[in-house]
Amino acid sequence: MPIYAALLRGINVGGHNKVPMSGLRAMIESLGHTDVTTYIQSGNAVFTSKKNVTPAALERAIKNEFGIDITVVLRTKAELQRVVKDNPFAPADVKTVHVGFMASKPSAAAVRDLDADQFAPEEFAIKGSNLYLHLPNGMGRTKLPAYLDRKLKVPTTVRNWNTVLKLLELATG
Repeated sequence: MPIYAALLRGINVGGHNKVPMSGLRAMIESLGHTDVTTYIQSGNAVFTSKKNVTPAALERAIKNEFGIDITVVLRTKAELQRVVKDNPFAPADVKTVHVGFMASKPSAAAVRDLDADQFAPEEFAIKGSNLYLHLPNGMGRTKLPAYLDRKLKVPTTVRNWNTVLKLLELATG
């Protein structure tokens, strides 16, 4: 049975868009999905499903259940495995590596127009619909993710490397 990770963008941040993880689990189960597990409060759920799963269906259910309009990004277990395998910053300290899960692949023109040099020593790499970030000075002060969000114009939700590894662990069982 296919295994999915649902990554919710912009929930439980600064007291806004509150979604209790117990409520999220129950909502996902109510859609007929099984083995639902959530991980930390930032909106990560791993589950199995015999049904076709789409981000739009989860977004509608979240809007109906919690009254908030957010983006959901889905990845399969195989896609999570590829995210880990493709990490271009593998030698870096894991505390400095993040992954932006994009709702779709950005346009080639948008990627071509990016000016990364202004953010050095911070780095990024785009592989399909995944955005890898190496932020040696941490996530708290960086301006790189906001710049990329503006320029790429693709909804993106960022997770630190340890969260990515934990989601893969949950998906693997």
